Order: sequence, then structure tokens, then C-alpha cells
Amino acid sequence: MTWYIIKLLVLLPLIAALAWGSLRLMQKMQTRGANGSTARSVRVVETTMLSPTLKLAVIEFHGREILVSASRNGLTRLAEAPARTKEIEA
Repeated sequence: MTWYIIKLLVLLPLIAALAWGSLRLMQKMQTRGANGSTARSVRVVETTMLSPTLKLAVIEFHGREILVSASRNGLTRLAEAPARTKEIEA
């Protein structure tokens, strides 16, 4: 019984440290990939949750804004319009 408690006290923190380290490594790899030098042609402008299973999203793609709904069944294009230009306030 004593051997079991010693193993538990040693291995439990080790497993927790490995899980924490792998999550931190994953975060670093995701941020490194997001700051790459490649130009992105797709950008998510805005998202809104309508229900736990349905989300609306505005996606900018090659100068167009596309309104899509995302659900468990997939994506559905709802509307499309020219991209809004960013106005500079004086």
C-alpha cells in the first residue's frame, strides 16, 4: 500500500506537468503559424451564436464578404456582398 502511494505522489505530478507542457507547446505552435509571412486570403470578420448548435459568420474572401451559417450539418452560404472599406476617421 505504501509503494502505491509513493508511485501516485511521483507519477501524478509528472503526468500533470506533461499535459500542461504539451498544451503550452500547442499554443506556441498555433501562434507561430498564425504570424507566418504568407498572405491570407480568408479572414473571419465577425461571428454570432444564434443557438448552441447554430452560428452565423461573416467571412471576407478576395474582396467579398460572405455570410454563412455553421451548424452540425455543415456550412451554408446565406448572402454575399462587396467587402466594406475601412474608413479613416479624422
